[in-house]
Amino acid sequence: MALFDLPLAELRTYRPDVPEPDDLDAFWSATLAEARTHDTPVTATRVDTGLTLVDTWDVTFPGFGGHPVRAWYTRPAGVDGDLPAVVEFLGYGRGRGEPIERLIWANAGYAHLLMDTRGQGSQHGNGGDTPDPVGSDPAVPGFVTRGIRSPDTAYYRRLYTDAVRAVDAVRTLPGVDASRVAALGNSQGGGIAIAVAGLVPDLAAVAASAPFLCHVRRAVGLVDTEPYAEIVRYLAVHRGAEDTVFRTLSYLDGVHLARRARAAALFGTGLRDTVCPPSTAFAAFNAWADGDPSVPRDIAVYPFNHHENGDAVHHRRILTWFATHL
Repeated sequence: MALFDLPLAELRTYRPDVPEPDDLDAFWSATLAEARTHDTPVTATRVDTGLTLVDTWDVTFPGFGGHPVRAWYTRPAGVDGDLPAVVEFLGYGRGRGEPIERLIWANAGYAHLLMDTRGQGSQHGNGGDTPDPVGSDPAVPGFVTRGIRSPDTAYYRRLYTDAVRAVDAVRTLPGVDASRVAALGNSQGGGIAIAVAGLVPDLAAVAASAPFLCHVRRAVGLVDTEPYAEIVRYLAVHRGAEDTVFRTLSYLDGVHLARRARAAALFGTGLRDTVCPPSTAFAAFNAWADGDPSVPRDIAVYPFNHHENGDAVHHRRILTWFATHL
């Protein structure tokens, strides 16, 4: 893919006017307050993975509506004391898979919680274990248009709430330093990590790579790839619903939630990314902490990469970032 978005010099100063709902804070405050009324205990059951250098537990915690959400909790074997924790969120269509798949963070000395994604896990990887028991109005196949006629019914309201509750849950697990928790994700997971940072004021660090659901209206107008294409297909059938749909998405947009974040943030973007365009990543990055210069932030730019971002090279950068800020 050739370069198609704004020049890098313009991206670095790109601060678009993205309309924000007047009741955004009240909406999320009420949503999270309701979710925290569900006090089902967090459970953690030790599993035998066949690996000897890490220990793993199958975790279940209450998410949106108290619905049970699954996760893998992994930490270095034989290490006593509380460790900083990394909570990881997954890309679109992927579930938590097998516990032996994601071992970077435990091997780097962190406690690692990998959250399953409700209703997903059947497009990539090795499956998921968390259903989404909430129905929706007619939707395009996928997830982004489920319940899209209202922020109250939107799928990502439930998913973002699950993610915040994942941070709540990891702080209760044995061997976690609750004051040193980071959020991590790529693509959909990057968008979720940004949302969590905006909704959890004392998060320590964030790594958001090629983030989804940032500056959504621009993304829908700029690319025709999935998952943003699902919104286009929905509006091609539900003519006249444009204002309603984009109003719902404004409650989920990472630009607004990034503005509220205070964690040390490392972003990553490929300048040829036609899935989550670089201008949408920069819109959230430049809004981070509302521009407060005292909040550390950086963005790694990969001029010749697509949605794969910096791949393992970027993981090494995240390791350095977390070592500094956790």
